[in-house]
Amino acid sequence: MLLFFTLGLLIHFVFFASIFDIYFTSPLVHGMTPQFTPLPPPARRLVLFVADGLRADALYELDENGTSRAPFIRNIIMHEGSWGISHTRVPTESRPGHVALIAGFYEDVSAVAKGWKENPVEFDSLFNESKYTWSWGSPDILPMFAKGASGDHVYTYSYDAKREDFGAQDATKLDTWVFDNVKDFFHHARNNQSLFSKINEEKIVFFLHLLGIDTNGHAHRPSSRDYKDNIKKVDDGVKEIVSMFNHFYGNDGKTTFIFTSDHGMTDWGSHGAGHPSETLTPLVTWGAGIKYPQRVSAQQFDDAFLKEWRLENWKRLDVNQGILPVDYLNNTDLFKAESMFTNAVQILEQFKVKMTQKKEVTLPFLFTPFKLLSDSKQFNILRKARSYIKHRKFDEVVSLCKELIHLALKGLSYYHTYDRFFLGVNVVIGFVGWISYASLLIIKSHSNLIKGVSKEVKKPSHLLPCSFVAIGILVAFFLLIQACPWKYYVYGLLPVPIWYAVLREFQVIQDLVASVLTYPLSHFVGYLLAFTLGIEVLVLSFFYRYMLTAGLTAFAAWPFLTRLWTRAKMTSLSWTFFSLLLAVFPLMPVVGRKPDISLVMGAGLLVLLLSLCVVTSLMKRKDSFIKEELLVHLLQVLSTVLSMYVVYSTQSSLLRKQGLPLMNQIISWATLASSLVVPLLSSPVLFQRLFSILLSLMSTYLLLSTGYEALFPLVLSFLMFVWINIEQETLQQSGVCCKQKLTSIQFSYNTDITQFRQLYLDDIRRAFFLVFFLVTAFFGTGNIASINSFDLASVYCFLTVFSPFMMGALMMWKILIPFVLVMCAFEAVQLTTQLSSKSLFLIVLVISDIMALHFFFLVKDYGSWLDIGTSISHYVIVMSMTIFLVFLNGLAQLLTTKKLRLCGKPKSHFM
Repeated sequence: MLLFFTLGLLIHFVFFASIFDIYFTSPLVHGMTPQFTPLPPPARRLVLFVADGLRADALYELDENGTSRAPFIRNIIMHEGSWGISHTRVPTESRPGHVALIAGFYEDVSAVAKGWKENPVEFDSLFNESKYTWSWGSPDILPMFAKGASGDHVYTYSYDAKREDFGAQDATKLDTWVFDNVKDFFHHARNNQSLFSKINEEKIVFFLHLLGIDTNGHAHRPSSRDYKDNIKKVDDGVKEIVSMFNHFYGNDGKTTFIFTSDHGMTDWGSHGAGHPSETLTPLVTWGAGIKYPQRVSAQQFDDAFLKEWRLENWKRLDVNQGILPVDYLNNTDLFKAESMFTNAVQILEQFKVKMTQKKEVTLPFLFTPFKLLSDSKQFNILRKARSYIKHRKFDEVVSLCKELIHLALKGLSYYHTYDRFFLGVNVVIGFVGWISYASLLIIKSHSNLIKGVSKEVKKPSHLLPCSFVAIGILVAFFLLIQACPWKYYVYGLLPVPIWYAVLREFQVIQDLVASVLTYPLSHFVGYLLAFTLGIEVLVLSFFYRYMLTAGLTAFAAWPFLTRLWTRAKMTSLSWTFFSLLLAVFPLMPVVGRKPDISLVMGAGLLVLLLSLCVVTSLMKRKDSFIKEELLVHLLQVLSTVLSMYVVYSTQSSLLRKQGLPLMNQIISWATLASSLVVPLLSSPVLFQRLFSILLSLMSTYLLLSTGYEALFPLVLSFLMFVWINIEQETLQQSGVCCKQKLTSIQFSYNTDITQFRQLYLDDIRRAFFLVFFLVTAFFGTGNIASINSFDLASVYCFLTVFSPFMMGALMMWKILIPFVLVMCAFEAVQLTTQLSSKSLFLIVLVISDIMALHFFFLVKDYGSWLDIGTSISHYVIVMSMTIFLVFLNGLAQLLTTKKLRLCGKPKSHFM
């Protein structure tokens, strides 16, 4: 069995990784011939302002007094330049946004594995193609463009990372630092001949990264006065810098200014997904080569922003990254046509390189070219475009080049996803084989389903293994002659041994069919429909959280549809009450959008009240309660009180903009560190140990809570306690074993294997309950499939200085705490129902794998980027749940069975 779980874990890692190789591969193409516009550019230098985290509406809208909070930028829109909305794409994070702005492509998403800081694949950028680039701002953004630059012509000036503090007194200082350093730089340049000559060259870029707005948005939310005042500070700073540039260069008219943002921000202060507040960013540009404002009488857009912003009479020009926005250019028609032609040829060169690369590693009779852009069509379009330029038909050139760019981009996507079908088919075949094998193993080793129909085992034939060896050799040879990457061998060959293992159990398959035929057809169809409906509810809950409410409501009615109600009325009523109470949470808004510390305090008080009741009841039982355990409970009560104090005082300190108190930070980390150790000091008696685990984890959860979600683990735990009781009732009802007092059962690391029983149909329901509760733990208080469900305020008791990995780890632990509570309860269910953890875990594995296969088919590579990202994240979550289930099962066993003493040697407990 150990070998099975090891192989299963490896196979699931392969299935998990497959989604990244199929959908998350780098889009970059290398080896193109550089293309340049033959005409001289209108500007000698570019000044790029990027206000990190700035929403379009926050900049363009008027305040409550009817005035703009960015008067200088609004004056530019009305009198000097062009404006519009820049539509960013998922993931709306700082690094991908800046890469799209400065390098002209959408980020290789594998950069997320490096915290959006490092370059997984080197890329070219505007900065690298410049003569010199000087940049000021965050240490998280600037280095990634300097690192991949050739030579030594990209200069970066960053402040210390510790300045990026969400609890700091004034985050606008980050932007003030940038403006002051730019002014000091130019003052220094006047007295440094070498530097003075450099900044007077052509092809110069100045990049000002302004992080204050993003930091204030995370700390105080975009609706706050801090966020809005920061916009005014940035507007004032931009005005000063523009004036300084014009003065320094003598108003030579050769400077282009661009003001934009990398991404927006939700109302609750997060970003990363595809909500319009995250994807709609401002774009204002003026100076050399840019059109002046265009007055219009009416404009047609799908939104009502123009009227809200009172900009309906100034032409709005929206853009998407990657294609030259010629409507912004103020130049000759010839220049626009040549620029568009160059842009089209650049993208066409990428298409050609991508096609050549794929053609070289594909057998000629298997290669299917992109038919919409054949060699002859490429030649005809380019020839026609050149002819139009010669005959001064410039509008036709722009239109034709846009068509070529559209086709080339479609072709790039075609060749980029060329192997997707092949890889997908192999993964699905392997998936189906694995689910089949796990199901056969359950039936063969852990049930009595085929005992009565088993036949004499025949001597194994050599035909089957020889056939699969031949298949494996053919697959490997096919991949070898196509020079496929090594990962293709993994995906292509993995189904071979899996299906060999399935077909080796042919006798079990025959016995299973014979056994199923003995059951009434109506029973079989009923069980199949119930199982299918349950799986569909789980799958739909990933898209619609209220499906969890529907499922929990059905759970609430379950005792009344069976004989449980007549046997255990109080337990049944408790089950119904807590199921309906838990069903409320998926109907509530996503956690973080409306923080309310009073609810966190309320949850803490409930924990203290519960602790008092439990300790009082335990003290009455002097025969089983010792001073050491009383000390442990008092320690956990003290930890809860300290957590409540830290949450309240941290909130107050941040509101006063005094940052995170050091003592609060120390207490928070100490509470987190002790939360997995203190339960091991408590009694191994079932309910005492489970209650101790709840108290320890709740102390940490309170520190990570901002509102109603603090109540979620409490309600979930109450339902888990009732689940343990009700499962024992169902087991007694079915006559499997005698009822044992739960107060006398102890968790034990060494369990007598002779006590384990075979699986029954009711055990499938138990496994389904576990999966449902795990999904509820994931989605009960928010949609973790979307990055913008995370609220950075959750970690402010631990740290406020920006640290993506540390903050991400803390928020992930917050998500896993309800998961751990469910797994510990599941350990108790297995113990009280005398069921092997291996057999029940196999059923859970099959259910989760069926869900994962379902989501694999639902993965999209079309539609909005939000749809694509969400569909991929659903698959990743289910696969992660399957893999983490192994590790969390081990953690739950450790928390429930291990016993430590405050003094002396550890003592083992047995049943």
